[in-house]
Amino acid sequence: MGNKILALFLVLLSSLAGHADEETPNSIQARRIFDTAYNQVFGEQGSKLHYDVNIIGLYKTNGTIWLKGKKQKFIDNRVTSWSDGKTAYMAYKKKKTVEIYDANSNKKDKFSGRFKFSLDDFTYNIKNNSDGLMLILKQKKKVKGTIKEVRALVDRTTYAPIKIRIKVAFIWTTIRISDFQSGSVSDEEFVFPADKYSSGWKFHDNR
Repeated sequence: MGNKILALFLVLLSSLAGHADEETPNSIQARRIFDTAYNQVFGEQGSKLHYDVNIIGLYKTNGTIWLKGKKQKFIDNRVTSWSDGKTAYMAYKKKKTVEIYDANSNKKDKFSGRFKFSLDDFTYNIKNNSDGLMLILKQKKKVKGTIKEVRALVDRTTYAPIKIRIKVAFIWTTIRISDFQSGSVSDEEFVFPADKYSSGWKFHDNR
């Protein structure tokens, strides 16, 4: 379940760079804010954030993600993963097992393909909120897709992400974001620390 939520979260954020119809002043403003949020998270400067996930109170998890271009790293209570853009390493703490994949392989995350979508599938607008600016995406009629609605709360001044709510079918998932940092992310964060896992760990090379 943790990998499923992480895949949904990453696909959602990366999709903010997509194009949607710009029909009103409201939608033009929303698109500009989306682009700013995207660049803060996925720009060449890199980013880091902590997330707390809650699926209608039935499932909760949290972790930290580092992003920089095609490079990723994340840590939760079950697994730590590094990807330098070429090779991905997933260290499962309980099993003391490290799985190795090509960075672009779907084998390492079977859920990511289920959540791909285009912003063209949604109408969207922006509203004021007591805690920032609320960006609302609603799926258009006759469009097929698992994500029905997105509500993204961003900082009123910096447009940094604060909270994202995602409706898949009839279930809402809430992702709270904290300790957001854009920039000052070293490439060393994405290098697998082989020495740390040299003793007592099993390796499975799935490339």
